[in-house]
Amino acid sequence: MINFQDKVSFIWSIAELLRGPYKPEDYGKVVLPMAVLRRLDSVLDKTKEEVLDKYKQFKDMPEESRDEILNRVAKQRFSNVSKYDFSKLLSDADNIADNLRDYINGFSKTARDIIEYFDFDKQIDKMERNDLLYLVVKRFSEIDLHPSVVSNVEMGYIFEELIRRFSEHAEAGDHFTPREVVRLMVNLLFLDDEDILTKQGITQTLYDSCAGTGGMGSVAQEYLKELNSTAELEFFAQEFNEESYAISKADVLIKGEEAKNIRFGNTLSNDAFSEMTFDYLITNPPYGVEWKPAEKAVKAEYEEKGYNGRFGAGLPRISDGQLLFLQHLVSKMKPVTEDNSKGSRLAIIMNGSPLFTGDAGSGESDIRRYLIENDLVEGIVAMPTDLFYNTGISTYVWILTNNQSPFRKGKIQLVNAVEFYQKMRKSLGSKRKELSEEHIAEIIRLYGDFKEGKQVKIFDNEDFGYQKITVERPLRLNFKINEERVEELNNQTAFANLAKSKKKGEAGLEAIGLGKQQQRAIVDALLAMKSDETYKNREEFTKKLKKKFKENDIKVGAPLFKAILAALSEKDDTADICVDSKGNPEPDADLRDTEIVPLKESIHDYFERDVKPHVPDAWIDESKTKVGYEIPFTRHFYEYTELRSSEEIKEEIKELEESILEKLKKVMG
Repeated sequence: MINFQDKVSFIWSIAELLRGPYKPEDYGKVVLPMAVLRRLDSVLDKTKEEVLDKYKQFKDMPEESRDEILNRVAKQRFSNVSKYDFSKLLSDADNIADNLRDYINGFSKTARDIIEYFDFDKQIDKMERNDLLYLVVKRFSEIDLHPSVVSNVEMGYIFEELIRRFSEHAEAGDHFTPREVVRLMVNLLFLDDEDILTKQGITQTLYDSCAGTGGMGSVAQEYLKELNSTAELEFFAQEFNEESYAISKADVLIKGEEAKNIRFGNTLSNDAFSEMTFDYLITNPPYGVEWKPAEKAVKAEYEEKGYNGRFGAGLPRISDGQLLFLQHLVSKMKPVTEDNSKGSRLAIIMNGSPLFTGDAGSGESDIRRYLIENDLVEGIVAMPTDLFYNTGISTYVWILTNNQSPFRKGKIQLVNAVEFYQKMRKSLGSKRKELSEEHIAEIIRLYGDFKEGKQVKIFDNEDFGYQKITVERPLRLNFKINEERVEELNNQTAFANLAKSKKKGEAGLEAIGLGKQQQRAIVDALLAMKSDETYKNREEFTKKLKKKFKENDIKVGAPLFKAILAALSEKDDTADICVDSKGNPEPDADLRDTEIVPLKESIHDYFERDVKPHVPDAWIDESKTKVGYEIPFTRHFYEYTELRSSEEIKEEIKELEESILEKLKKVMG
């Protein structure tokens, strides 16, 4: 790129003309659509007069047919029939607002639709009121944004750098994926793909579900042309931010590609490509952003369609939708068939949360389980911190495919690339580090070699799975009837509810009176049994209690009887085990525990070895066993650093004390 920062600085200087009437965060409402207009204007400049001549001939035709003819004359997928362009707008300063609207309305429908997403008409009025419109148009006319001067990739950089400046507090996943990171992701996508890298005239498709300004598509297309100049990569994308969508669509239009391939909308709630699958998929979804706006649609699809929809594997917590976007991309993979034996490859960059958030049985864990058990996860690369413009968090590139290479089947490769970076001379927001071409090449080499080493670990899929077992221990209770335990009856809900009623008036009062009478009868019967004897067998004590109630003609239902037993009982390790009606031990909820057992290991072997020796009366409640998956990336690359000896630390403290004393002496004279 030539003088990239100079171009950004020039456009930013135009933005600063807006200071006063506009807040800095609103500069983009003017600068972004004006930059798009200026770029469209530059592209149409050479054919402008020819298009105007042809327009006179066909102006009475239906718009769609007329656009098709004039676009061919313009040698683009768009055209403009207004007599104005940026230079002619300046010749009539008094009517510049009306003339600019005439110019915008002169675009063919596809280009006009793009401008409408900027809602630019309001800004024309505002600039006109504040005597800024002529000045802004004049300054933009001074910069040439023709693709031969500013390439599509460079223009993408310019747009994203401008958006970054306008939106310093945007979400981490919004808009800005550094181009060197995209280049790494594209390298990983095309790794060992002989067809697209070498086959003459091959056409493949690439899809981005969170396209931003379309930068990922541009970089992928540029990279492919470097490797195979005859190959075509058709780009499809969806974007929810109106400005970014308009920029992305304008970029595609200028490149002469199908503008209808770029579609607007919330990907999660409204899949704009519901019937399509793609060869390659790439995206940078928002990190840690609520998916509440799409909640109703997503849950409906999950419940009604299950695995026939996009989100069958599970739903993550509402606070983070990254794994929803990943599932969406997986649903867009081409199935592996005899006609298309290579399936699809997918690259997505996310923060650390999708690796480990969520316990066994949670939505996140179930999604990981689905991906791993279906052998979709090929590898994950840990990236350096401080790579992004608006966040310094750790990020990870996931590579998925539904057609693993034979030597990768059933395996997941982890590459630790956190130290592969160079510090930038000047920070861009939170971006303080960048990947050089050498770093990208080394990461690709490590990934492609598929050999274990300091930065590479290779695991079986099952290594990331575990079984969460519930270990139960028996309930042991003793029973005693004394004043203290009888008093505890008042804290039992079933007993207290005897003296309450939902009935109104006389009927309610009567019911309460009968309830209090029953309470007194129960208490009297129990106090009559008062003794110092402690019962350590619940069955034996229950029989005595029931016999006493029968003698006193006191009717006690099951919930109330259970409450009475609870009041008169106490935990006792020396008591007999409480059993149910089938003679099975009852579990003590207070002693319940869980254990994590690697998926490759038998839960029974683990239990006999690591649990039974410590708690001989325990057992596994297998009905509660859950399978979970997590990828503890950092743990696998942890290197132990030996602590310094106490003597060494003591000496260092002593030296510091002496140094401080010397400095104090100088200060105090």
